[in-house]
Amino acid sequence: MRRRASATLVALLLAGCGSGPERRAVTPAQQQLVDRMTAAGAADIDANGRADGGMSVAGTLAGRPFGIAVPARWNGQAVLFANGYSIPGSPVSVPADPVAKDPSGGFLTAAYKQGFAVGQSAFDKPAMAVKSGVANTLRLRGWFERLGTRRFYLGGASMGGNIVMALIEQHPRAFAGAMSACGVTGDWNSEVGSLVDLRAAYNFYTRGTKYELPGNHDITANGVSPTPPTGLGFARAPWLFWQLKRMSGVMADLFKAARANPSGPEARIVARIASVAKADADPASFIFPIMTAMVSMEDMRASFGGVVYGNVGKVYDSPSLTPGEKAELNAGIQRVASDAPARAFAVQWHQSTGRFTTPLVAVHNRHDGLVFAEQALLLKQRVQVAGNQAHLFQLWAPSLQKDIPGTGLKGWAHCGFNPRQAAVLWNTLHDWVESGRKPAMGVY
Repeated sequence: MRRRASATLVALLLAGCGSGPERRAVTPAQQQLVDRMTAAGAADIDANGRADGGMSVAGTLAGRPFGIAVPARWNGQAVLFANGYSIPGSPVSVPADPVAKDPSGGFLTAAYKQGFAVGQSAFDKPAMAVKSGVANTLRLRGWFERLGTRRFYLGGASMGGNIVMALIEQHPRAFAGAMSACGVTGDWNSEVGSLVDLRAAYNFYTRGTKYELPGNHDITANGVSPTPPTGLGFARAPWLFWQLKRMSGVMADLFKAARANPSGPEARIVARIASVAKADADPASFIFPIMTAMVSMEDMRASFGGVVYGNVGKVYDSPSLTPGEKAELNAGIQRVASDAPARAFAVQWHQSTGRFTTPLVAVHNRHDGLVFAEQALLLKQRVQVAGNQAHLFQLWAPSLQKDIPGTGLKGWAHCGFNPRQAAVLWNTLHDWVESGRKPAMGVY
């Protein structure tokens, strides 16, 4: 679940592969470091000199790909990054050069320019991968430590922000400082619940109209398949484009009709869905969450070990509904029960506790097309209950409207940050750790 640090579904699909970095020989001193990397446990190493005198290194640790960049004047410290959610069935990979193709939107680049080695490890699987994200990030940290790295920082975005929370709460001495951007910093029950409620409300209010979603309407299952049928694996990208276009197209048509006639039936449908699901009446805030739910529910069930969010007994309401309309909604919206093993897994991987000792900078947008502001509020509440405000610095970044590819519409961006803001996040965290003084401005 991401844009820069964690690409949204459509952005991930449309992103060009691009060409690899220009090949440059490494220096003799860099080759010595590469040899130490091999001795420390890395395999399949591909080292490439950078134009700035540093080098990038791609390889594997215990079969998991990693990509790092080491500056020419390395200060012996490292910054690791946890990426966000990706579509089920997408390749498990990371950039070979995390500065040339920065997965963090600028956080890693800013640290690299100050002498820090930077990098990330791939997870065991695409989509929901918090548990393996924690394990593989720790493996990369341990490998860096065998190279003599003496201090570590951590960053993550979207699902990666949840990995950050798990790491600093479960491994309190592993990192000197941490940053979460647009992260699931509360819990998966609330985040998945927002997706499911929105999909369920959309299904209810578009039933029998031309704006119905394609495919399966069961909210516990995928609506469409993110992967092509057996034998058509070669056509994965065109297949996925077609599926996403099928979903985004009908929702885009609904918003276009609503905007063309603000007092018409489509506008009432949009307003009621948004009010019932407690969502922004915004194209991106419908399209990205609903598409995520439509292609990911089966992966989530497999990853969590069952249904993590249930709405049995929930009373849906809206100020715009009459008592009769409210009764009709609650009688007609699909109900699903959650599973105890899935809830327990989601608590472990990961519901934040607010009890951590690592300095944490956490930033969200008040309007985000996929990870909602509720996640920031949950983190703040839990930190306050734990009496742990000294270790949390929270920021709201200005929300951004971005083009929604292929629709002709704009909507609230997920992870709506620019490289300048990402660099400020790095400098804020680094200065806090180095000085021991928590930043004084920007808290809620």
